[in-house]
Amino acid sequence: MTAASVLDLIGDTPLIRLQGASAATGCEILGKAEFLNPGQSVKDRAALWIIRDAERRGTLRPGGRIVEGTAGNTGIGLAMVGRALGYRTTIVIPRTQSQEKKDAIRLMGAELVEVDAVPYANPANYVRYSGALAEELAAKEPAGAIWANQFDNVANRRAHVDATGPEIWAQTGGRVDGFICAVGTGGTLAGVAEALRAQKPDVAIGLADPGGAALYEYYAHGELKAEGTSISEGIGQGRVTANLEGLVIDYPYRVTDEEMMHAIIEMADEGLVMGGSTGINVAGAKRLAHELGPGHTIVTILADYGARYQSKLFNPEFLKERGLPVPPWLI
Repeated sequence: MTAASVLDLIGDTPLIRLQGASAATGCEILGKAEFLNPGQSVKDRAALWIIRDAERRGTLRPGGRIVEGTAGNTGIGLAMVGRALGYRTTIVIPRTQSQEKKDAIRLMGAELVEVDAVPYANPANYVRYSGALAEELAAKEPAGAIWANQFDNVANRRAHVDATGPEIWAQTGGRVDGFICAVGTGGTLAGVAEALRAQKPDVAIGLADPGGAALYEYYAHGELKAEGTSISEGIGQGRVTANLEGLVIDYPYRVTDEEMMHAIIEMADEGLVMGGSTGINVAGAKRLAHELGPGHTIVTILADYGARYQSKLFNPEFLKERGLPVPPWLI
């Protein structure tokens, strides 16, 4: 096979059987290998759909600029897709995100703007700041600028309705009993849920929510309420985004950082060195497997490589300070 461009390599990622998680639960736990996308994360899909949607609507013109507020991976995806299509990209990111992700955005040729990590209610929040910056640039740049707005732009969810969900259905031969993942924007979970429920209305949909996020309480008890903290990045939401609207969750779980690290360590023993959101996802998949019982097939997302978080997730001192399990091969 010869790909016409890097964009043709986005999607059609394989499923990988997670041996440890499957053996521990008596279920088939399968990970959708989104880290094999060319930008090395699940967010490549949203980036491509958002940009193509803007082109179709005529808001993104040749030579235009793409602006977005992101914790990292969407910025990398937008920078990659944008550059391949001849657009410039400006990414606004919280300073607290890993240096590895910041470096990857710069390597893709995007302009990186770092801001303090403040709540969404604050106008200086990275998402809201990026929206204001896009408006400012649209007024003064010759070819204009768009705000990707991944949290409330439903082209994000559509990527997973159109592609990720149908891929999972086809790859499992329709034998999928449950799907679960964490939420950043909500596009992946809501989009895959919509696609799978169209084929199998009783498929179980779960949410794996990290500490510090509010969606577990929302889907479990009807109240947006954040509790705890997490060292995971790029996931955890305090509001119902447009991408989440209408989503029904059957099994919401709050997943601890300790569970996340145990899942990361277990996957590494299988040659999969993954990031924090993947650890949350797999820990959540094990919870869902125990809930449904042995013999079921459960799919989750292997979102990105652990190398993007090496200075945190694979830093013994960082983990010890927080009382978290340290990968034994790093001791």
